[in-house]
Amino acid sequence: MSISFVADGKDAATVEAFATDLAAHGGDGAAITEVGIDMSPAFIAGTAKSLPNAAITFDKFHLVKLINEAVEKVRRAEQKSRTELKNSRYLWLKNPPNLSARQHTHLDSLAGANLKTGRAYRIRLAFQELYLQPAASAEAYLKKWYRWATHSRLPPMIDAARMIKRHWHGILRWFDTRIANGIMEAINSLVQAAKAKARGYRSTRNLKAIIYLIAGKLELALPT
Repeated sequence: MSISFVADGKDAATVEAFATDLAAHGGDGAAITEVGIDMSPAFIAGTAKSLPNAAITFDKFHLVKLINEAVEKVRRAEQKSRTELKNSRYLWLKNPPNLSARQHTHLDSLAGANLKTGRAYRIRLAFQELYLQPAASAEAYLKKWYRWATHSRLPPMIDAARMIKRHWHGILRWFDTRIANGIMEAINSLVQAAKAKARGYRSTRNLKAIIYLIAGKLELALPT
């Protein structure tokens, strides 16, 4: 069974609105045992209140995004004194297989420069390797990564690692549930494209209608 629901806002009330709509259609929020969300405190609080029996898996897409943002903060600060870092943003944010030949060459030219950004980049790649670990060794791997990141002397990476530590259980829960928000991110891309094509909508009601048309798999064929 799949459920499509669109709510206003990005706070705890959105989860409550979902639970209310679910109950209106014969469902029960207390029956939901697993959810996948980002690390928004509002979503965490809303889940605890409105879906009281749901265990949380934190979405790995948003976790990698958190680490990427930390790498970019390191690069922006360092480029003030290391001009070779200018125009290199996407070198550090892309995964190696996604780099063009020219970008590989550029990255290789920076690899031996003893850059703080290079260290942050390696920490980022190592975090992504977490999701390739066997479940039995995932926590041990994450502990080693956390120690490396918090001893890196790179404040943005330390801050990101501490955020990971505060959400430790929900991150490692992925190895039990394999829940990810990839489908939602794909739908969001379609919604953003629809918004751009329409140059915006006059009301949230109209936008919701478009989202349901895009993602709801509604059957709109005329009767024959």
